[in-house]
Amino acid sequence: MSRTTKATVVFLALLGGAVVYRSLTIARYECNVCVSFGSQRVCRTGASGDRKAAIESAITSACATLASGMTDSIRCQNTRPDSLACRPQ
Repeated sequence: MSRTTKATVVFLALLGGAVVYRSLTIARYECNVCVSFGSQRVCRTGASGDRKAAIESAITSACATLASGMTDSIRCQNTRPDSLACRPQ
C-alpha cells in the first residue's frame, strides 16, 4: 500500500469515528409524541440536543406515516399532539 493510500485510509477512519461520536452524543432529550390525524393515531419518538427539536422530530416522524401530500403533511404537523412525554438522556 502506498503512503497516500495509507494516509487516506487513516483520514477516512478518523472522519468516520468523529461522525459516529457526534451522532451518539448530540441527543440530550428524547420525546415520545402521539398524533391523531384523519382517522389514525400514531406514536413516534424523536431525539435531539434540545427539547423543542426533539418534539418537532417526533411529530414529523408521526406525520410522515399519517399524511399524504404536502398540504396534509403541513396540517398534520400543525396539529396539537394527543400526548407528549420528554425526558433528558
